[in-house]
Amino acid sequence: MTEAPGNDTALTAVQRDSDGLVVRPATEDDLPAIVTLLADDGLGKSRERPGLPLPSAYAEAFRRMAQQGDNLVLVAELDGAVVGCLQLTLIHGISRVGATRAQVEGVRVATAARGRRVGERLMREAMVRAKARGASLMQLTTDHRRIDAHRFYERLGFVGSHLGLKKELG
Repeated sequence: MTEAPGNDTALTAVQRDSDGLVVRPATEDDLPAIVTLLADDGLGKSRERPGLPLPSAYAEAFRRMAQQGDNLVLVAELDGAVVGCLQLTLIHGISRVGATRAQVEGVRVATAARGRRVGERLMREAMVRAKARGASLMQLTTDHRRIDAHRFYERLGFVGSHLGLKKELG
């Protein structure tokens, strides 16, 4: 994809691989599958509430993100099923001479789809989209207990250069 910075299609285009994997922006209809992915691990199962009907907070958050324009969820789809997701947010800043950063959150791949490079293709597509929108840096946090995730991100060129801290506000 070679979109010019600021071009909305840099965030909204659909990318299809030769093996049928589709990476595309999520729609509200994808929320049950996304929440199921987010809940499908030891850490996520205590934080998420999958199952129908989904709490309305998920749809409300999705709509707020869509209104922001520089905030979206990408999904990976195989044979019509959502098998991966991530959130990509562009953060416009003053530091680094007014740099735009791409923040990645909520990266998940369905257990049955692991080993098929779904996560790698999702991340690479996020990088392409972020760069096309003018981002010069991509950053993420990952729980210190996710050792396999650390290796995955390092394989993609991410470096553990900073210490991330979080505080629950409510």
